[in-house]
Amino acid sequence: MKTTALFFGSFNPIHVGHLIIANSMLQQDGIDEVWLVVSPHNPLKERSALLADHHRLQMVRRAIDDNYRLRACDIEMHLPQPSYTVVTLAALGEKYPDRQFCLIMGSDNLASLHRWRNYEYILQNYHILVYPRPGSEHCALRDHPSVTIVDVPMIDISSSYIRRLLAEHRDVRYLLTEPVYKYLTEMHFYQ
Repeated sequence: MKTTALFFGSFNPIHVGHLIIANSMLQQDGIDEVWLVVSPHNPLKERSALLADHHRLQMVRRAIDDNYRLRACDIEMHLPQPSYTVVTLAALGEKYPDRQFCLIMGSDNLASLHRWRNYEYILQNYHILVYPRPGSEHCALRDHPSVTIVDVPMIDISSSYIRRLLAEHRDVRYLLTEPVYKYLTEMHFYQ
């Protein structure tokens, strides 16, 4: 049975920080692949700044095209909105019974996990790989048996920062992979 780590995000846009985290998770014992799950709408975030789902999915596909152990996943685009992780996990388990799924999340998400729908069920049934995020190093759930803190470089790059730079017509080419940068500039996104 393959172990697939799920990295949820709006990827608005996907940037090198996301890819460093995904690649670091591939180096963990027992992780066969990482799926980047493009979320149409995080119920804890505003939707107004999101590019259309198909554009964000296309950017993820372009960013990871050269790594067969990374995959773009659009399952949440076919589920009721807003997206709840527990519903997505049930849908994936039903669709892919030959895989064991675990979650990837930042320490900031771990700190707010108690606000997620059915978070107790997630903690009881799924392993969670946690990467560090600035300002959220301390969390009561760090010591939960289902949680593993992964040694990943702390990357302080955000999609909102990149969107702001693009709106200001500043150069972001080294914050994105070349295929994503090319797609964004050709489409004039975030300007």
